[in-house]
Amino acid sequence: MTARNGGPAPADDTADTVPGGAAQRNGPGSGTGTAKDAAPGTPPDDTVAAVVRQWQAVHPQLDTGPMEVIGRINRCAALLQQAEDAPLRRAGLSRPEFDLLGALRRTGHELTPGELARETFSSGAAVTKRLKQLTERGLVERRGDTRDRRVAHLRLTDAGRALVDGILPEQLAYETAVLSVLTPGGQAELAGQLGELLGRLEGRTGALRT
Repeated sequence: MTARNGGPAPADDTADTVPGGAAQRNGPGSGTGTAKDAAPGTPPDDTVAAVVRQWQAVHPQLDTGPMEVIGRINRCAALLQQAEDAPLRRAGLSRPEFDLLGALRRTGHELTPGELARETFSSGAAVTKRLKQLTERGLVERRGDTRDRRVAHLRLTDAGRALVDGILPEQLAYETAVLSVLTPGGQAELAGQLGELLGRLEGRTGALRT
């Protein structure tokens, strides 16, 4: 789960996920065709395909191939996060706040605010603000450094650990259901391709992590 610097996406915040895309909000079950429904070899007919066709009509000389990949990644991410954020909203958490709690849970040890910022791809100021809220709610506790009072060490409280452990299975169950339309081999292939793309992007933009 990647972190965002904003709060949970509103229920209709899934438009314009294609570069230059039209504001179409055909969510799951809206009746829009998918690649799964099409015959083998038939181009997919989804929201992104409609946007691409519109751009091809306006600028037939442009190669819209990248839009078909990036647009679908963005669209899938928006729809997935919209559903995954529902348990967070019920718990009174934003996505960035849950990312902080998740980082403390999965690393299994105390982290400084600077380390949390790197783990969640967030700014130091944003992390400080979120930690204040999480500490006031009793989900995170702070321990001062014995050698440097300017440094703080953070860890989950029992309540924070229980909250993360309660939400995560619900999110994973939803993701499993979504991916069930793909075969295990298809999931592995997609994961490999996305991993290759992500690795290249992180190699180019690694400086943003510091």
